[in-house]
Amino acid sequence: VERAKRVSPTCLISFERNRYSVPASFANRPVSVRVYPNIIAIAAEGQILCEHVRRINRSHLPGRTIYDWRHYLAVIQRKPGALRNGAPFTEMPDAFRRLQIHLLKRLGGDREMVDILALVLQHDEQAVLSAVELALEAGVPTKTHILNLLHRLLDAKRPAPDIDAPQ
Repeated sequence: VERAKRVSPTCLISFERNRYSVPASFANRPVSVRVYPNIIAIAAEGQILCEHVRRINRSHLPGRTIYDWRHYLAVIQRKPGALRNGAPFTEMPDAFRRLQIHLLKRLGGDREMVDILALVLQHDEQAVLSAVELALEAGVPTKTHILNLLHRLLDAKRPAPDIDAPQ
């Protein structure tokens, strides 16, 4: 089943009493919601924007809100303070949550945490998580240390180029 919906200013669409997050760049815009037995797919501009596991609510209780914290990265880049109490960020991976606890104790920690989360937009999320975990284990949870570890991890995955050196 496919239905046309409009994304709310809070980047959510409603379907069957539940609300599902959509990437922030589509706030206040029309999207197409494709409903499958187990999945809700949200499409716009001829491509699938995101997918969520479909939550079927058979009780008379109010619906749930299903967030994907990655959808709100553009928002926190403009407003880093939203990271502190934002509902979508309660579902981040454990390593990011532990890092957030360390960084928010410092002045400018909000901005530093946002910059680290934004790395997920350019690099593999598992590589960023690994770098964060290594930084936490080393006791140096800073942006520069995490960037250094991330680049080391990424360089280790790339095969060394074959160089035909003269004898």
